[in-house]
Amino acid sequence: MVEIHIKNMVCNRCIAAVRTELIALGLHPLIVEMGVVGLKENELDEGIRSKLANRLNELGFELLDNSRTRLIEQIKNLIIEKVHRSDTLDEKVNWSKLISDQLFHEYNYLSALFSSVEGLTLEQYIIRQKIEKVKELLFYDELSLGKIADKLGYSSIAHLSAQFKKITGQTPSQFKKTRAFDMKRRSLDEI
Repeated sequence: MVEIHIKNMVCNRCIAAVRTELIALGLHPLIVEMGVVGLKENELDEGIRSKLANRLNELGFELLDNSRTRLIEQIKNLIIEKVHRSDTLDEKVNWSKLISDQLFHEYNYLSALFSSVEGLTLEQYIIRQKIEKVKELLFYDELSLGKIADKLGYSSIAHLSAQFKKITGQTPSQFKKTRAFDMKRRSLDEI
C-alpha cells in the first residue's frame, strides 16, 4: 500500500474531490481521509505522481513530500477536526497533550516546527479556527452567544468577545449585524 499526504483537505467535499481524481487517474484508493490517502498500489511511478500533483494543484490541494510539511498538515487537520466537527469543546482541552499524544512527538518540537513554517503559533492558529467557527455559528443565528461560548470551550462570553474583537476588529454583535456584507468567512485552508 502506498500512503500519500495531501495539503488543504479540510472537509468531506475535499475528500470526495480527491477520491474522484485518484479514480480518474486509474488509481485504487483504499483510504481517503483528511490529509491522507492509502492506495492499493505498491508504488507510484513518477509520471502518475506528477499528473496527480498537477490535478490536485488545479483543485487547490498540494501533494506533500516532506515529512515536516506532512506533520504540520496533520496538526492542522487535528485542530480543524476538533474545532469544526466536535459537538462541543471542553473548556479545559489540553491542546498540547492532545496534539503530542495524537502525533507521537514532543509538543515543544511540534510547536516550534509549526511556528517556523506557518509564521504563527499553534495557540494563534487554534484561536483563529475557533473564531472562524464562531463566525459560522453567528452567521446561521441558531445559538445565543452564551451557547456558542459553551460549545467552543470559552470560560465566558466576555472571553469569547475579547478574542473575537482582537481577531476580526468587530464585536460578535457588530459581526451579526453586518455578517454577510462586511465580514466574509474564510475557507479553513486559508486560516
